[in-house]
Amino acid sequence: MIEFQQVQKWYGDYHALVDVSETIERGEVVVVCGPSGSGKSTLIRTLNRLESIQSGQILINGEDIHRRGVDLNRFRSGIGFVFQQFNLFPHLTALQNCTLAPVRLRGLSPAAAREEALALLDRVGLAHKADAYPNALSGGQQQRVAIARALAMQPPLMLFDEPTSALDPEMVGEVLQVMRALAKDGMTMVCVTHEMGFAREVADRVLFMDAGRVLERADPHSFFSQPQHPRAQQFLADIRSH
Repeated sequence: MIEFQQVQKWYGDYHALVDVSETIERGEVVVVCGPSGSGKSTLIRTLNRLESIQSGQILINGEDIHRRGVDLNRFRSGIGFVFQQFNLFPHLTALQNCTLAPVRLRGLSPAAAREEALALLDRVGLAHKADAYPNALSGGQQQRVAIARALAMQPPLMLFDEPTSALDPEMVGEVLQVMRALAKDGMTMVCVTHEMGFAREVADRVLFMDAGRVLERADPHSFFSQPQHPRAQQFLADIRSH
């Protein structure tokens, strides 16, 4: 479903992605981990063109998404993206946040969009908060609304960029529970996260990055029990020591 081919990304003189080549299958759950500044978030943001690349190709369903002439609105409407900071519209209720794009972009009637949105809010355990504004919701609730909003466009691919890092520890579990359910339903997911328990439990594959390179790719059991690259070994040893 996703193919990176020798992708290079610079910020000025800083080489953020170095010759990344990777394939992600439909229905696969891939967790991208690594130290801060390793290129994880840059990598995931190239998948919906929030970041450009300087060379190489990124194909989604065979389409070169960084070529000139791509209809960005059409393209992005097929990819769900959940941000670290929720990014809900503060002047809209939870329900309105989830109906805006389906009405504007999918062409649903307001009644049909409302019905779908209520079902999605129920799916993330927040149907009772449909009329609440973001400032009346906890961080975990806001992030679950953000997931429902992304799902409202019926995307075949969901991207998560550190979705729990802005949350208080007791709120992390409620968001990860929703993500586990999505994975169980067969959603293709790419997740940048520091939640190693989630990676161990849910991922089909773990990619470990450092200094802009993918240094290791493995199934969770192999990655956590027998990491091969010295940098991955050090990373996991540091986590365990904490």
